[in-house]
Amino acid sequence: MNDHQRSGLIYAIAGFATLSVGDAVVKSMAGAWPAFAVAALRFTIGAVGLSVLLLRSEGPRAFIPTHPWLQVARGICLAAASVSFFSAIYLMPLAEAMAIAFLSPVLTQLLAGLLLGERLHRRVWAASVVAFVGVVIVLRPNLAQLGLAALLPLNSAVFFALLMITNRASAGQGSALSMQVFVAGICAPILIVGAAAAKLSGVATLDFGWPTWDIAARCALVAITASTAHWLAYIGAARAGAAAIAPAIYVQILVAITLGWWWFGDRPDLVTLAGASLIVGSGLYLWQAGKTPRAGKMLG
Repeated sequence: MNDHQRSGLIYAIAGFATLSVGDAVVKSMAGAWPAFAVAALRFTIGAVGLSVLLLRSEGPRAFIPTHPWLQVARGICLAAASVSFFSAIYLMPLAEAMAIAFLSPVLTQLLAGLLLGERLHRRVWAASVVAFVGVVIVLRPNLAQLGLAALLPLNSAVFFALLMITNRASAGQGSALSMQVFVAGICAPILIVGAAAAKLSGVATLDFGWPTWDIAARCALVAITASTAHWLAYIGAARAGAAAIAPAIYVQILVAITLGWWWFGDRPDLVTLAGASLIVGSGLYLWQAGKTPRAGKMLG
């Protein structure tokens, strides 16, 4: 690895670590404001900020998508994935929710075969089985304590995988910034409607009022850290290549374990760590297999 690639990997690691910091900030709002409302405010702030940047850098024409319905699908997937994950980390230790959410790379491979017609090698099926075993291991105490709510991070992983599929279908339809604006600009209104529906549902735990200054500040911080993280990851991919930085995403779970332990007192046991290792290992195995010519031929 040369210096340019090494610096790209450092950028990517910094970006993915920053995402986990934002997740910890979200978890700090548990009990203060509902997850729906937090997600709506976070993405509204992000959409407005990114839109200003896009307007200044590319002008009004950059806001016109070439395939609007595809962008709508991206926004729906992001909204569902975000609310599910925010709700999950409200209820579960951060590292455990993050570990289950990391099922998404494996699901992306499976869904690419089902939805895009890509040929699936047996490696994908084997990795999927191992990853799902890891999910069952991580879920074991939470499913007993939380019931079906413990499946929220799994739902997040499914919708994030669908987001990756729609992102792949959107490739080349605009700049990286415009793609962020499209997905955030569609996601935010969906979440606002969802938050309003939650408030009007009559369920006490979903009711909320105007955010206090500290809740608004934390939502803004999450929006800023997420945008910064995506920018850092983009720089990393540009310098080192997307394939080279792919494993760096798993730094998120290391940061999540550290922050969960330090900030919230959540200490994962050895069995949970073993399950998380199976999930992460499956993703890394598919990444490594995808680098070989044979795997690329079979999976393409």
